[in-house]
Amino acid sequence: MGDEALAQGALDAGLSGVYAYPGTPSTEITEYIQAAPEARERKVHNRWSANEKTAMEAALGMSFAGKRALVCMKHVGMNVAADCFVNAAITGVRGGLIVVAADDPGMHSSQNEQDSRFYGDFALIPMYEPSNQQEAYEMAYRGFDFSEQTGEPVLMRLVTRLAHSRSGVIRHEPQTVPALPAVSDASQFVLLPGIARRRYRALLEKQTELLKASEESPYNLYTDGLDKSLGIIACGIGYNYLMENYPDGCPYPVLKIGQYPLPRRQLTKIAAECDSLLVIEDGQPFVEKQLKGYLGNALRIKGRMDGTLPPDGELNPDIVAHALGMDNQSVFDASPLVEMRPPALCEGCGHRDMYTILTKVLREEYPEHRVFGDIGCYTLGAGAPFHAIHSCVDMGASITMAKGASDAGIYPAVAVIGDSTFTHSGMTGLLDCVNEQADVTVIISDNETTAMTGGQDSAGTGRLESICAGIGVAPEHIRVVVPLKKNYEEMENILREELNYHGVSVIIPRRECIQTLVRKKRNNK
Repeated sequence: MGDEALAQGALDAGLSGVYAYPGTPSTEITEYIQAAPEARERKVHNRWSANEKTAMEAALGMSFAGKRALVCMKHVGMNVAADCFVNAAITGVRGGLIVVAADDPGMHSSQNEQDSRFYGDFALIPMYEPSNQQEAYEMAYRGFDFSEQTGEPVLMRLVTRLAHSRSGVIRHEPQTVPALPAVSDASQFVLLPGIARRRYRALLEKQTELLKASEESPYNLYTDGLDKSLGIIACGIGYNYLMENYPDGCPYPVLKIGQYPLPRRQLTKIAAECDSLLVIEDGQPFVEKQLKGYLGNALRIKGRMDGTLPPDGELNPDIVAHALGMDNQSVFDASPLVEMRPPALCEGCGHRDMYTILTKVLREEYPEHRVFGDIGCYTLGAGAPFHAIHSCVDMGASITMAKGASDAGIYPAVAVIGDSTFTHSGMTGLLDCVNEQADVTVIISDNETTAMTGGQDSAGTGRLESICAGIGVAPEHIRVVVPLKKNYEEMENILREELNYHGVSVIIPRRECIQTLVRKKRNNK
């Protein structure tokens, strides 16, 4: 997979540590490193972090110490890591640092379509965008060197289709990289205003160097064509979609983009030679908008903004063919063959028993109730047969939205959050509730793993009661139940008691994820 190719490239480049929080489609990068024999032999750090912010900060700390670090997340995780990510561009790095953002055009498993290239552009750092698995390997293998040469982190942007599709990859000789000496001027990482201003000016002065590197990059390839009526700018996997339609070569001039900032010399060349431009990019119109800024109205620029390509969703070869006026229909049109079906909670899942009792009590006895959900398997409680939750916005929002609704007079205000999501970003919301003695009931549905992304370790396993008590929840209002049919009466009674308590209550229904349990039994056999 593209994820695995990137991971192998990082290992072969002398990686010392990977830091990540699981999130589709990035999860397999870290899992591959965790399973790699060379990672065990070299003691490469590979434990999961509590969230993307802690992952980014830990990776920057490893870079500070002169070693090569990789930090991985999905696109919405960039929002969580953004504080450190943006400031890391100003501090710069010592050991090479690659930040991987795996975007999800089409929202296969996400709340939004977000293009992480805007983060890299905002932070003024170089970016890579591979078009295939070999490039994902190459960019990781060579990217740490580039990061150390420029003194900046490098953002590598993947998309779902590349992250999860497969191809053969040719490896290079693994590098043995001695750690660089730790930074000699520690003030580089002390962003007091006077230092930060100096560092920011230095970052601005590097932009010419970064642009030159992009213009000379092997990942930015200009291919001439005989038909100058159209020039094509194809970014990342968009280049693959284009060339699948032209196996014998494209008749138009093509500028393949795999490294940013945008190579202005090649852009100027294709704009001067062609009557119009088509921008093929899987995500938001990042390049298309910049081109309109560079070129103004001097040239017609086509893409997502003018409707030549759809404004949302992921691209594929058929969509690209249609934009080029070709009557192509390939295997990507699977609608006659595959009927879509909504996802559902697994049979035997403890979340099912939790929702069964929660909906029964709330609907029968509290008609004005509102339930605020969160990101995890239990989000599927929004669908049939439960229709149990009224919101799902971002990691940790269930508790704070319940608090805000309670502040506005809604009773009962209930939050449903998972164990991994709670330790990711729910704890601070619970602290707000405790500090104001908010009238909320928080249900931490604990399946003892990060189940939605495949069963990775959960940071709070075995510690949830202690965490809640440490935050300040009264111990008598931290209630643990086992969500099984035989315990339904007990669950109902506890839920009623805590709903009727006008303060902060935490109920923890705890039963191991059925999928991890099955895997354990299989492994034991």
